[in-house]
Amino acid sequence: MKQLRLIGPLALLLWSCHGEPRLIEAPSPQQPYLVVLGTVQDAGSPQLGCTKSCCIDLYEQANMDRKVVSLGLIDPNEHRKYMFDASPDFTQQWYQLAQLDTASNKIDGIFITHAHIGHYLGLAQLGKEALDASEVPVYAMPRLTQYLEKNGPWSLLVERENIQLKALENQSTVALFNGLSVTPILVPHRDEFSETAGFRINGPNKAALYIPDIDKWSKWDRDIIQELDSVDYAFLDATFFDGAEINHRDISQIPHPFVIESMTLFEKLTAAQKRKIVFIHFNHTNPLLQPKSPESQAVLKAGFRIARIGDIFLL
Repeated sequence: MKQLRLIGPLALLLWSCHGEPRLIEAPSPQQPYLVVLGTVQDAGSPQLGCTKSCCIDLYEQANMDRKVVSLGLIDPNEHRKYMFDASPDFTQQWYQLAQLDTASNKIDGIFITHAHIGHYLGLAQLGKEALDASEVPVYAMPRLTQYLEKNGPWSLLVERENIQLKALENQSTVALFNGLSVTPILVPHRDEFSETAGFRINGPNKAALYIPDIDKWSKWDRDIIQELDSVDYAFLDATFFDGAEINHRDISQIPHPFVIESMTLFEKLTAAQKRKIVFIHFNHTNPLLQPKSPESQAVLKAGFRIARIGDIFLL
């Protein structure tokens, strides 16, 4: 379970998951940072209809460490806050982000990767039935922008000016403030309603890559290893640890790079390069959700990181 503790002027996240304490670095009062708000694949954990051991004991728990994937971006000096993806756990994640910088309860912008349920359904909470927000900037690629404009209930958010759509273009950088910027990068994925983007997030000192969904690294027109050279952190798709965990569906219809495939691809990287990689976006069946699992220990032993809610990455 995670706790927020305020120490002097700084917000310090302390959390303990299954008995394992973890101290996350306290952010500087001036330095922007990313915070992990969620790590689970779109359908959450426990997942509807699942009666396997990975879910059955979770239905009656609060599951504060099981939220759908999202990152927060905070500049504590300017008191500005951004979110990457608006998940079904949007309400709690908005609150968590606001608690890290209590000067304002607003979000200054939301960047959406694509139109799959774990990444944009939270926008509904900005509508009349809920917050009834005013002109929250929502950054979206062209197909996604058109989808939100022309399909309900999202179109009502636009008409009522609950959200203000901000058009993105592939590899065109959006300058935010104080040396912070975001650059969308198209990635191959199941694009039924919109294209899919990853984001490069640049800070005054460090940069991050956020790709929670991609079909396979080999299908991308960019070299992920080269991309790693230009960033300090890379939050990468780890939906499935391997193919064995999905034995009741055609895995070819839900392609993602298995963690074991990514580890093989990255095995010759230096220790410093491996340390950049932060696996995220775990299916409810993925053993990386369990910090004490043999699979989690193997990933950490190999030199990679595993995203946990509350982790802070200075920019």
